[in-house]
Amino acid sequence: MDQPRYLTGQLLLAMPGMGDPRFEHAVILMAAHDEDGAIGVGIGQVRAGLTLRDLLKQLEIDPGEAPPAPIHHGGPVEPGRGFVLHSNDWSGQDTVDVAGRCALTGTQDVLRAIAEGRGPSRYIVSLGYAGWDGGQLEEELTHHGWFAAPSSEALLFDLDADARWTAAFKAQGIDPALLVGETGAA
Repeated sequence: MDQPRYLTGQLLLAMPGMGDPRFEHAVILMAAHDEDGAIGVGIGQVRAGLTLRDLLKQLEIDPGEAPPAPIHHGGPVEPGRGFVLHSNDWSGQDTVDVAGRCALTGTQDVLRAIAEGRGPSRYIVSLGYAGWDGGQLEEELTHHGWFAAPSSEALLFDLDADARWTAAFKAQGIDPALLVGETGAA
């Protein structure tokens, strides 16, 4: 029997026509994936009208040196819960390594560190996450919906959110303009 393919540290890219408008052009970094389920954080869409400085003020954290960086739509689960996907040059309370590629922190200590100028050198702040029960993602991957692709530091941190989906496909030699939202049978 084939061993399941676990995707921790990789990107999930929503295929055109997947049928769920919440995930149109979604780019999700898989933070954890094993037999019990999967959790990913969306990095392909931003929340309009909300910046990091705004979020810090709402949390009653002095924005200090924090830039007006965008806040990403992390996914439909717990949309008020925050996560910071960041470079491995910072670690704090409950920081989790993501396959050696980056780290994920879901506590406010990382936000305070960013505001004080002592946080990670590179980061993406998201609200919400995407989650799957055990076996659910594996099942979804057998249908027309998701494409798994390697992540890279450049894809994660060097591009604006709206460029990541296209760039991730192109990095795999796929022109996303040629993708179709329907399949047929011969």
